[in-house]
Amino acid sequence: MPGRVLRCAMVGGGRDAFIGAVHRQAMALDGEIRLVAGALSSQPDKALASGRDLGLAPERTHADWRALLRHELGLPRERRIDFVSIVTPNHVHHEVAKAFGEAGIHVVCDKPLVHTSAQADELVRIARERGLVFGVTYNYIGYPMVQQAREMLQAGAIGTLRKVVVEYHQGWLARRHEPGANKQADWRMDPTRNGIAGAMGDIGSHAENLIATVTGLQVESLCAELTAFVPGRLLDDDASLLLRFRGGARGVLLASQVAAGCENDLRLRVFGSEGTLDWRQEEPNTLVHAPLNGPRQLLTRGSPWLGEAARQATRLPAGHPEAFIEAFANIYRGVAADVRAREAGLPPLAPGRYATVKDGARGVRFIEATVASARSEQKWTALA
Repeated sequence: MPGRVLRCAMVGGGRDAFIGAVHRQAMALDGEIRLVAGALSSQPDKALASGRDLGLAPERTHADWRALLRHELGLPRERRIDFVSIVTPNHVHHEVAKAFGEAGIHVVCDKPLVHTSAQADELVRIARERGLVFGVTYNYIGYPMVQQAREMLQAGAIGTLRKVVVEYHQGWLARRHEPGANKQADWRMDPTRNGIAGAMGDIGSHAENLIATVTGLQVESLCAELTAFVPGRLLDDDASLLLRFRGGARGVLLASQVAAGCENDLRLRVFGSEGTLDWRQEEPNTLVHAPLNGPRQLLTRGSPWLGEAARQATRLPAGHPEAFIEAFANIYRGVAADVRAREAGLPPLAPGRYATVKDGARGVRFIEATVASARSEQKWTALA
């Protein structure tokens, strides 16, 4: 839906922050969004320096997010930001999202959404009452071939779904990091900042969202084991889950950040009565379709016979690889489309193209149920 360039502010993501740069590159890719303001660090000097690095106007570069919000609300509506992008450690998400949401400003928030389901439910309520577009950046659903898999499953391409296996293996935490040696490891293994789950919250939440978005299956109950393999860790660095879905399908979810030698090995396999779909994040431009009674097919991104959702998520011709930044950009493009639709009084234009606050809240409840299961001697834990 064409229209004016949307104005965005960013909270967090300044100097030395990996994910902030990813968000900025993604939102700029299609020329539909422009970063105009920010409070880019919890350290005032670093926040101001980061704004200068990015060429933000001095009056819209702030030492903290509260000053950013006050300044934006004092501007004429035609100059004010359209949405805020929150790319801080997890413990900051709720307070910032709540404040901007209550001010009527649309929100994009990094995952997992918040620490508790009570906080998540509050954000769902605010978004509903204020009529907000609220995206959560589970970026892997932005890949064209993930959208293709979703569309094929909706069309019954592999029959009745029987089993889903999702694996997310990384090795970057296979060894202990000394405090202060790795900023990302420090906060991700700190319960006060990361929340109640380590690897499960960080990458396991991606795996849960991928299952829910692609298959539409709803988890009924789960059986989980969470482990901290590296001595001294307060949060899990490895997770193994069995899943039961409503309607009878079963699932397995594995998430590990101590899988030595692995980089970003995310894989989704969906098994149905008439075939299988298989997708890997490290080879994101292909999707394997193995029907029960027919030849195994390798579907490739950019091909003319793919579905509408995959075509819309594609920018380059077949054979020209697209990957991580483009998938992230598809999330922002979906948010931008829905912000413009909301302004025009139209219904959402991008269902299933990005995770909403409701999806984020479901993910928080899933994490809570996983931790409860891992602490319990009972075999199965029901989801609320």
